[in-house]
Amino acid sequence: MASGARAPGPEDSVRTASPDRRGEKGVSAPTGAVGTLKSAASRVRSVVASPRPVKGKAGREAARRRLQLLPASHAQGRAEGAEAGEEEEEGAGVEEEEPLLSVPEEDEEEARPLPPVCMSPMRGMWRDEKVALYCDEVLQGCKAEDADGAMSKYLSEKLKLKDKWLGVWKTNPELFFVKYEEASIPFVGILVEVICKPHQSSSSCFKVTVSIAEPFSSNIANIPRGLVNEILEELEHSVPLLEVYPVEGQDSDNHDIALALEVVRFFYDFLWRDWDDEESCENYTALIEERINLWCDIQDGTIPGPIAQRFKKTLEKYKNKRVELIEYQSNIKEDPSAAETVECWKKYYEIVMLCGLLKMWEDLRLRVHGPFFPRILRRRKGKRDFGKTITHIVAKVITTDMVKDLSSDTLLQQHDDLDLALDSCYSGDTVVIFPGEYQAVNLALLTDDIIIKGVGKREEIMITSEPSHDSFVVSKADNVKLMHLSLIQQGTVDGIVVVESGHMTLENCVLKCEGTGVCVLTGAALTITDSEITGAQGAGVELYPGSTAILERNEIHHCNNLRTSDNSKSTLGGVNMKVLPTPKLKMTNNHIYNNNGYGVSILQPTEQFFIVAEAFNKGAASGDKKDDSMLSKVMQNLNLEMSNNKIEANLKGDIRIVTS
Repeated sequence: MASGARAPGPEDSVRTASPDRRGEKGVSAPTGAVGTLKSAASRVRSVVASPRPVKGKAGREAARRRLQLLPASHAQGRAEGAEAGEEEEEGAGVEEEEPLLSVPEEDEEEARPLPPVCMSPMRGMWRDEKVALYCDEVLQGCKAEDADGAMSKYLSEKLKLKDKWLGVWKTNPELFFVKYEEASIPFVGILVEVICKPHQSSSSCFKVTVSIAEPFSSNIANIPRGLVNEILEELEHSVPLLEVYPVEGQDSDNHDIALALEVVRFFYDFLWRDWDDEESCENYTALIEERINLWCDIQDGTIPGPIAQRFKKTLEKYKNKRVELIEYQSNIKEDPSAAETVECWKKYYEIVMLCGLLKMWEDLRLRVHGPFFPRILRRRKGKRDFGKTITHIVAKVITTDMVKDLSSDTLLQQHDDLDLALDSCYSGDTVVIFPGEYQAVNLALLTDDIIIKGVGKREEIMITSEPSHDSFVVSKADNVKLMHLSLIQQGTVDGIVVVESGHMTLENCVLKCEGTGVCVLTGAALTITDSEITGAQGAGVELYPGSTAILERNEIHHCNNLRTSDNSKSTLGGVNMKVLPTPKLKMTNNHIYNNNGYGVSILQPTEQFFIVAEAFNKGAASGDKKDDSMLSKVMQNLNLEMSNNKIEANLKGDIRIVTS
C-alpha cells in the first residue's frame, strides 16, 4: 500500500520466474519504502541496536570505538564477550560479536530530527482522478509488458525538472543493524543530498547518488555519522530512488518530483502484479482501473476492515513466496536434484494458488455483487438416529423456573456456551438462550433445521460477531429460525446475515450492522418480521437475482453509511433488489427511513434499463413522467408486492431504479 511508512523489505526487490527458469532470470521490481513522514519534523530518539559489520576489520573497529554499551553491567558482559570473540577470530577466524548501539560519546555528533517530507497530493485525490492519472496520463493505453517503460518515461520526465535536491533516505534497518527491536526501528532515515542521473530502463530500478546533507539528521539520534558514511561507501553512494523522499521547503519542482515518486511507488506496491507481463490482457488500463477501485474500496470502508486485512496479508504472502522461490532457485548451483525439483514445483504451485486468490479479489463482479465465496462447506447432520429432538438451554446455571413452560417429555441439555450448543444440534432441535452476551463461530455454519430463540427482552440477549472471522450468521439449512435476539456485527465481512440457500426466518430481532445488512443469495428465501435493521454500510437488505423475501412490520433505518464518492454505491439504502432473474419481494407495514440512499432501490443492468426506457420514452412528455412510467412498468414486471409501507426521510428518495 502507498500509505503508512515502512522500510523496503526483500519482497520489494525481486520478481520471480517459474520453476524451470532458475532464479537468475528473476527481474527486479519495486524497492519503494511506502509512506511519508508527518508534516512536522520527525521525532528523533535513541535506540539500542547492534550495528552491522562493515567491510574490513578496520571499519568494524572504527565503529566499535564510536559505540557505547548500555547499561554498565551489560557493557561489561559484552566487553568480555568481545574480547573472547577477538581471541577466537585470531585463532579460528571467527567474527567477534558487535556491541549494542547506545548514546554517542561526548565528541560524537548527535543526529538532529529529520525535516518534514513533501506531502503527497495523491492522498486527496478522488478515485476518478487516480484513474485518469494512471490510465490516461502515465500508461496511456499501453500493454502490460510496456508498463515498466511507461512508468520510466513518466518518472524520467519529472526528474529532468531538477538534478539536485534534498531528501530523506528511508531504508531497511538491516542495512545498518544486525540486532535490533523491529518495533523500535521501523526504518532508518537519513537526510541526504540527491544527484539525479537515472539511466536505467526500469523506473523501479532507478538509482541515485546521495551524500550526507548538513546538518546531519536522522530519526535515530544516536546513530554514528561515521557508520552512515561507511555504509554509503559500501554502497558506492548509490541508493534506490524510490527509497528517497523530497523534503518540504524547496521549490515547486520538488513537489512535482515527490508526486512522481509517489505515483511510481503506489504503482509497484499495489497496482502492479508479477504475472501482468506474463499473461495476455487486451485492456491493461481497465485492469489497473479495477485495482484502483479495489484500493479505494478498502480505504473508504466499502470493503470491511477484516476482509481488507485478509487481502493485504494474501498479497504480502504472495510477494514473500515469490522471494522464497527466487532465493531457493539461486542457491541451486548445478542441475537440480529430484528433491530440489519437487521443492521448486511445490513453491511454484503455492504461488499459483495465491495468484488465483488475488485475481478473484480483483474481479469487480465478485466484490460488488455479493459475498466473496460460499462460506459453508460442511454437510447437514439431519435427524438423530433415535428420532428424538433436544432442547438446548444456554445459561450459566439452569433452574426449574427456566423450564417450567416446557412439556414434561422434553429432552433437555444445558450448555454455558452457545457454540457448544449449536455444535450439538441436529435437525429439529431448539436452542433457548437466556439473557447475556455471547459469541458463536457455529452461527456461520447453520446447515440443519433448528430454532434459535432468546428468552426475555431481545435487547438483553446479545450475540456479537468475532472480528477475526470472515462471517457472522450464515445458513444453507432448509428452514432455520432466529427469534428474540440482538445480533451485533463487529468487523466481519459484508453480510451480518447471509442466506446461501434454503429458508431463514428472523422474528423480533435487532440487527446492528457494520458491513452490509442481510444478504439473500440466488435461490434462497428469507422472512423477516417485527425486526430492526440499522447501521449497514450498504443496503439493509440485499436481494440477489432469483431470491425470495417477505418483510413485515420491520424498521430499516440509517443504512448505507458508505464513505465513498462512487455514486452507484451511494444509491443503496433500506432494501436493494438485483434484477435478472427478478427476485420476489413482499413488503407489508414496514417503516424504512433515514437511509443515506433510497428507501428501496432496484438495480438492473444498463442494457435492460435502455430496453425498458425505449418502450416508454415515446409517449413521455417530461423527464419526471418518463421516470414514473418506467418505474411503474418495472415494478409490474417484478414480483414485487408493497402495501402499507412507510418510506420517508431517505436522502435520495423513496424508491428508484438504479442501473449498473
